[in-house]
Amino acid sequence: MKLKRRSFLFLLGASGYGLTACLNQLNAGQPKTLEQPTLAKTSPSPPPVVDDRLAKQGITNPPRGDVRIVVISDLNSQYGSTDYDPEVDQAIALIPGWQPDLVLCGGDMIAGQSPSLSRAQIEAMWQAFDQHVAAPLRQAKIPYGFTLGNHDASGALGFQNQFLYQKERDLAADYWQDPAHNPGVNFVDRSGFPFYYSFAQNDLFFLVWDASTHLIPAKQLTWAEQSLSSPQAQQAKLRIAIGHLPLYGITVGRDEPGEYLERADQLRALLEKYNVHTYISGHDHGYYPGHVGKLQTLQCGILGSGMRPLLVGNLPPQKTLTVMDVNLVAADTVYTTYNAMTMKVIDQQTLPRLIPAPNGKVLRRDVELADLTPEERAMKYTPSTI
Repeated sequence: MKLKRRSFLFLLGASGYGLTACLNQLNAGQPKTLEQPTLAKTSPSPPPVVDDRLAKQGITNPPRGDVRIVVISDLNSQYGSTDYDPEVDQAIALIPGWQPDLVLCGGDMIAGQSPSLSRAQIEAMWQAFDQHVAAPLRQAKIPYGFTLGNHDASGALGFQNQFLYQKERDLAADYWQDPAHNPGVNFVDRSGFPFYYSFAQNDLFFLVWDASTHLIPAKQLTWAEQSLSSPQAQQAKLRIAIGHLPLYGITVGRDEPGEYLERADQLRALLEKYNVHTYISGHDHGYYPGHVGKLQTLQCGILGSGMRPLLVGNLPPQKTLTVMDVNLVAADTVYTTYNAMTMKVIDQQTLPRLIPAPNGKVLRRDVELADLTPEERAMKYTPSTI
């Protein structure tokens, strides 16, 4: 959907709460000691019970890894909507067929971020989300990890450092802190839940930060370093970070300041310092399995309204969902990504080998710098036009 959200996201810059100051605080003083719950140590998933709902519809079910995650994102429709596109309902109905250990969502589960929305309207959107998405997953006993998007609970600040969407943040917290809406994950630290938190599933450690705007506050950056350096995180077989805004903007209309995280390279360095394997994000409304440096970047596309094309190439926009299979011994992942409108597997080789973003180049996950041709190395970012 064509949503005028850039001005909302970029207002945070006016608050003076710059990321440079945030990063400077990472090494200032002694961090508070986190509680030390035991990392959930579980055996690899048992052989799945046969579920033929995928086969009956001719949908590929790939070889299973030690841990299986289904990744979805950007489920919403127009502002205030309590309806979901058919692809959302279909995906939620199909998910049990893949028998995942976990579902991850890259945010924008509802269609907020509008001052005109009443409390009743926002509550109705969360009720609709529960009916269409959360309740079916709870009934299937599938844990649900998520990050809040700018349309769920924007963290944009006004000139007095007050949240512009305090009502939406309060109601998001009300929904997620209701015991009836327990997402079923094994929390390590839920002190900032649902805005930022960590959890462990099947020997994997997940860090969720509030990337509902382009700047992540100093408090969260300090917390992120504490969390990633903790024994729970470092003893895990793999570490994954999740935030709504991407590090690098790779789609048409999402390549302008405020639409991707500021100082992305510094944030990436923080994640790499603690051997985070993958950063999963939404917001781009386009699918791209990439990497920058040592960090895998899964820009996981969209199931709801508002598909966007990539900055490079001429592929038509598409709705997607990804099955991520994790090999614990190799500490690596395999993606099987589906076009949600046809449920056919997307051939990774049809995607651009690299995308020059406004703040860095993102390489497709199977392409290394040494593989690039001279022409590809010379590619420059070209601003998109809508």
